[in-house]
Amino acid sequence: MRFARTPKDDPEINLIPMIDVLLVIIIFLMLTTTYARVAELKVNLPKADAEKKLERANEITVVVGAGGQYLVQSKPVQFRDARELAESLRRAAAGMKEAVVVINAEDNATHQSVVRVMDAARQAGIGQVVFSVEQPTK
Repeated sequence: MRFARTPKDDPEINLIPMIDVLLVIIIFLMLTTTYARVAELKVNLPKADAEKKLERANEITVVVGAGGQYLVQSKPVQFRDARELAESLRRAAAGMKEAVVVINAEDNATHQSVVRVMDAARQAGIGQVVFSVEQPTK
């Protein structure tokens, strides 16, 4: 008995179904991914071209120095965290109706130091925070 050998075909890997499956997985991942939204502070910045300074009786002036110094109502304040700064703002706002915090920051002051004052104002229950700016020279 002699069996005749038939030539065998080389096995093939069909890539088209695998590509289809990968595309379906990519589309699924794109549709189910949630994108994190960064919490933003909504701040109304004052215009720098104002001619007349608004006089407010309920202002709390906070000066932020470039070296991390803070002055509340022209008095130096030392604190370890925003809670202590909030307490000094609360003391400065005692007796004021709808107090407004005016931040005077030096141009070299860090962003974090200004945000710290804004956070302390929020913790103190003061809803209005404005920034003082210089009028550009012409």
